[in-house]
Amino acid sequence: MTIRFATQEDLPRIVAILNQAARAGNATAFQKELQVEERLTWFAKHHSDSYPIYVLELDDKVVAWASLSPYRGGRKALRKLAEISYYVDYAYHRQGIAKRLIEHAIADCERLGFQHLVALLLEINRPSVRLLEQFGFEQWGLLPNVAELKSSICGHLICGKSL
Repeated sequence: MTIRFATQEDLPRIVAILNQAARAGNATAFQKELQVEERLTWFAKHHSDSYPIYVLELDDKVVAWASLSPYRGGRKALRKLAEISYYVDYAYHRQGIAKRLIEHAIADCERLGFQHLVALLLEINRPSVRLLEQFGFEQWGLLPNVAELKSSICGHLICGKSL
């Protein structure tokens, strides 16, 4: 298992993993599959020395990724706060991969100067909520009934952790 910074060559695999969650309909607010071209601007805003994207490889295959992104970018007062996101290929769920990525990202926050992390997720994504709780994330907020999914409506949960 290797965790490294993502390169642009990884973007098709990153998008493919994200699209699995979009197809599932309850693991992300993306409700349609994305094209690689639609994620180029997002990818370009991430750099290993400020807001990295990490990929986890098994047997030379990217099977998961995580990113640290600006929270409400451009607002200097929030510069020590980053948003963490992570996605694992469905064929590799329940193998501790998301846990390894989150550990890695949290450990890298000191180098990057982040003092707080926030995760924004669908309220019904209970596996992610439980995983984040293992790392000391707590519910910092809830936007009730704002996410219209294919078969239901749910809240948008804000989980946070001070480092």
